[in-house]
Amino acid sequence: MAESDKVFAGSIPKFYDTLMVPLIFEAYATDMAELVAASSPGSVLETAAGSGVVTRAVAPKLGADARYVVTDLNQPMLDYAATRQGSDGRIEWRQADALALPFEDASFDVVCCQFGAMFFPNRVAGYAEARRVLRPGGRFVFSVWDRIEENAFADDVTNAVATVFPHDPPRFLARTPHGYHDTALIREDLSRAGFTSIGIETREKLSRAPSARDVATAYCQGTPLRNEIETRDATLLQLATERATEAIASRHGKEGPVAGKIQAHVIVAAG
Repeated sequence: MAESDKVFAGSIPKFYDTLMVPLIFEAYATDMAELVAASSPGSVLETAAGSGVVTRAVAPKLGADARYVVTDLNQPMLDYAATRQGSDGRIEWRQADALALPFEDASFDVVCCQFGAMFFPNRVAGYAEARRVLRPGGRFVFSVWDRIEENAFADDVTNAVATVFPHDPPRFLARTPHGYHDTALIREDLSRAGFTSIGIETREKLSRAPSARDVATAYCQGTPLRNEIETRDATLLQLATERATEAIASRHGKEGPVAGKIQAHVIVAAG
């Protein structure tokens, strides 16, 4: 993973939340909230919370006395998430590294992380930290994207942007968000971290957007793909967005709303 893969700053958080979240994250956040709330936990830790889509889905499902600690390594994203959440005394916002959590052992009933594990420099260490802060019988609920070929818009955008930089194509989407999809490896990593009960379910959904341009703008300007494009040539960001728009329109509809397949693995680990 390149260092730029972890940079969600500048205008990225706003584009991410207003475009990427409804495009691909909201549907899985609903699933995550159901899984988190299933055991009526008294304390929940969320890592890699991003712009807060899971937080907004989970909070209404928790009890009035629940403790909900929401963390992210990236302070700009966490700040943005806090502005999107209504006043709630149960929620504590805290900058934290999922690989070195600043919490005591056995502090939480559930640890959840939606589409963050792919960014962990050391996933076994991250999983071991989740297990460390879980109480006996606690659950680690998280999700990762399946391979990029199973996610239509991400694949289309990656191929389109490559035509702008044929000698050095930006590979952020394939390398990081969609780079950790091998379920056998996920099981192995969780086992090495000490988990003994591991359930993995692959869930397919449909990603929808008002237009092809919205999809292209979301990926090219609302994710660290933007950093890769601008590092190569900042003047070509708009051209890359246009190429992505054209590719999505040609495959999914030139006018009006567009829809494409997305697919992810949803994991529940315990023990």
